[in-house]
This record gives sequence, C-alpha cells and structure tokens, in this order.
Amino acid sequence: MTASLLRTAADLWARARTGRRAVVMTMGALHEGHATLIRTARRIAGPEGEVVVTVFVNPLQFGAGEDLDRYPRTLDADVELAGKSGADAVFAPSVDEVYPGGEPQVRISAGPMGERLEGAARPGHFDGMLTVVAKLLHLTRPDVALYGQKDAQQLALIRRMVRDLNFGVEIVGVPTVREEDGLALSSRNRYLSPAERRTALALSQALFAGRDRHAAQEALRARAREVPATRARAEALSAIGESRAAADAHAVATTAGGPAAVRAAARLVLDEAARLDPPLRLDYLALVDPSDFTEIGDDFTGEAVLAVAAHVGSTRLIDNLPLTFGTFGDAS
Repeated sequence: MTASLLRTAADLWARARTGRRAVVMTMGALHEGHATLIRTARRIAGPEGEVVVTVFVNPLQFGAGEDLDRYPRTLDADVELAGKSGADAVFAPSVDEVYPGGEPQVRISAGPMGERLEGAARPGHFDGMLTVVAKLLHLTRPDVALYGQKDAQQLALIRRMVRDLNFGVEIVGVPTVREEDGLALSSRNRYLSPAERRTALALSQALFAGRDRHAAQEALRARAREVPATRARAEALSAIGESRAAADAHAVATTAGGPAAVRAAARLVLDEAARLDPPLRLDYLALVDPSDFTEIGDDFTGEAVLAVAAHVGSTRLIDNLPLTFGTFGDAS
C-alpha cells in the first residue's frame, strides 16, 4: 500500500471521505511502535475508512536546550513505513501551515496535571503538546485518534482535553511496543551508543521488577484467602501440603507490600544502574493515579501507572507500566 504525501490542510480536506477517518499523530522518525499504531488505526477504520498519519516536529513542545534541531527527520522513510503499515495518507505540514503568522498567542493550558512529572521536568511542554494536538485534530478532522501508552501522561492529558473541551473525537490508547530485550521503542533510542543502550535497559527492568513484586504480593494475598484466618491456619496449610514457610507468607501478604514495595523494587534496579558506566541519571520514579498523575497512597485501589524518566548520556528516556491494586491475584 502506498501512502499519499500531503502538505496542506486544503489537500487533506479535498480527499473524498466515505468511512471513518483514523488519525495517528507523530513527530516522524517512525519505527515499529508507530507501525503498530497505524495497523491498529487500519483495523478501526476498516476497509471503507481512511488512515491519516501526521508528521510534524512541533517547536512549541521543545524547551530551551532540548533536541529540536537534532530531532531525526526521515520523511521519505516515514511515508514508506506508513504506507506499508496501512496508512492512506501522510499529512506533513510546514510550521507555517500549522502556525500561520508565527507562534500562537492563544494556547491550550494543561492545568495542574501538566505541571507534574514530565511537566515539572519540562516546563511548558504539555501546553505546547496540547496546543498542537488541538490544532491537528481540527486540521485532520478525524473520527478517532490513536496515541501510544508509552507517553502515558500525554495520553491522559489528551483524553482530559477532549473531554473538558468537548472535542467530537474518540481517543484510543495503544500498548507500548518493546524490543526483545524490553527497551520501549522510541525515536530517541537511535541516539544511544551500545554502552548507553545497555544502561538504558534499567528503565524497563525497574518497571518489570516493580510489576513482579506486585504480582508476587497479590499471589500471596490470594493464597492467604484460601485458608481460614484462625489458629488452625498452620494445620490447614499443612493439610494441603504447604510448608511452614507458606504459613509465614500470610504475614508477609497482609503486612508488607503494596505501592511502597513496588516503588522499592523498582528503585533498587535504578540505584544499581546509577553505578554503571555510563550511569543512569534518574529524573523521577513515580507510582501515580492515571486520572491526575498524583502519587498513590498505600491504601489505594484501582488502576495505577508506574512511570520512570531518566537520562543516559545526553538522551532522555521515559517508560511506564500499568498496574492494578486491590484485586487479589489480578495484577496487570
């Protein structure tokens, strides 16, 4: 499948529309993570619909000293990958097309959620991101727009903007795509030297350690529920062939763990990575409520996000995993 390259909104609006239009927004330098988004968009749009991929490196969401100038620009390869993945068109507007007359005086404010975690590390980033997403939603006029869950805070803010400002578009999050060793796919991975890439694996390894600690905790709690909470606990466990260590596990399951243990397991990996050569320099490790990206407490129940951001060399990387608290035996 070959994707048409469109440079202006007028060209996009001139295309005949018969079914649903699904849009995947990118800054280019497409990789398998983007291809997964495009393939998902193709399934949602169906054979009668249309998939549009936007390629636009948005200057508003880069702060002073960030990598706007060196951000990879590979439009020819992007158009080829988009077409092979199922896109009908690639919309790659100029800065003047998106921001006629220069930087906009009226912008979208991300609010309090946009000042936490990534927003604290990159002031103004989310205001710029939401402003361009709002503009691209107006320019592309989709029925559905798809975004990767790797940028969990970005996805949460887009969903909030669409809800709060009554955008008539469905927002779909697509799970993070990882390389075989666990590293989350990112356009910035190409900046990493072999040694830096080895250190960068600590981000996903820390998340997996937190997830595994949580899964073990939930499994212990589920086992504890299978026997009566009485003096006969040891006898009941013995009767089903368990060791005394299993009886001791009940105390662990009911008095330890939870969010604090998840954070501790993840931080242990990150602390070890800080001693590598080259070292990992942690920006944040957070376990947050995805509705507002505030830290969760030890009594929290429901969906949560374990998120991490760090520098390796001159490259800044982010990653996250979803977890569920309060459902024994059902850890995500």
